[in-house]
Amino acid sequence: MSDKNYNFLVPQEELDELLSLYCRNFTTLAQDGRFDKIVGRDKEIDQVMLILLQRSRKNACMLAPAGVGKTALVAGLAQAIVTERVPNYLKNAQVIELDMAAMAAGTNSPAEFQERFIPICRGLAERYQYPEFPRYIMFIDEIHTIMPTVKGSAYAGLSEVMKPYMTVGDLHILGATTLDEFREYVAADPALDRRFQKVHLAVPNVEETTMILQGIRGSYEKHHQLTITDEAITEIVKLTEEHMRKRNQPDKSIITMDAACAWQNMFRSEERTLSLEAVYMMVAKETGLHPGALSDKKFDRSETFDPSKNNIDTGTKT
Repeated sequence: MSDKNYNFLVPQEELDELLSLYCRNFTTLAQDGRFDKIVGRDKEIDQVMLILLQRSRKNACMLAPAGVGKTALVAGLAQAIVTERVPNYLKNAQVIELDMAAMAAGTNSPAEFQERFIPICRGLAERYQYPEFPRYIMFIDEIHTIMPTVKGSAYAGLSEVMKPYMTVGDLHILGATTLDEFREYVAADPALDRRFQKVHLAVPNVEETTMILQGIRGSYEKHHQLTITDEAITEIVKLTEEHMRKRNQPDKSIITMDAACAWQNMFRSEERTLSLEAVYMMVAKETGLHPGALSDKKFDRSETFDPSKNNIDTGTKT
């Protein structure tokens, strides 16, 4: 959109270039069908929308352990915008994720980094008051890394740059981090803490995880050219829940389903339905268990199962 009739400090051409270089546009990606269907997070997506609609304190921080789906929730918000399942205020909004690594690449000092970061904040804030420009919603993953007290982060201290724009309410910020990291780093700054409303994401239980896998299976069936049965999904969720206790749902089940489909195509390509054998092999690879210990099926226990070899050589039928 042209800015010739506005007295912006950051011209539209410069802002567009910065957004292209250092951001991912979730709304565009959702429009292109790049995200799997987001299942089971409607309540949390609606909660984020409610926060964004407010006049003040319109910044949300999603709190959950790794693998629970914080970024997926943001993708779900972008999908809701594309399908116009949002209030008028958010129609045509642009959800953009700051790519901090790309922004930091090639810089030698915090000042050089901020020369890229500040114009993005300023440019988006300048356009907030003009309804002819889209609403921009800035997403920062691992938002605790921008706090001054974080050790070893190239982005430490950026929160001080953002704070003035958040104070006057010209930016919509979505953050994501774990509850412990939020408490340790973000909540340590009361001025920033009170500008965020918290959205807690619970770890999905077995039933919810099963629904999520059933909701996204179409994308994996299309990619792998396989049929994924309800039985295979049930077995994946059961085994990951029982044997991968240090990781969280739904991430561990999604990764296992994807890996099992890949194994099926590599070693049992003549069978076009995901087999339970493939599921057992991939769970065994991740846990170090023998695949025969994961089911009632009688595997040949004389076969050596060595997880340190990534088990690519376990293509022979057991």
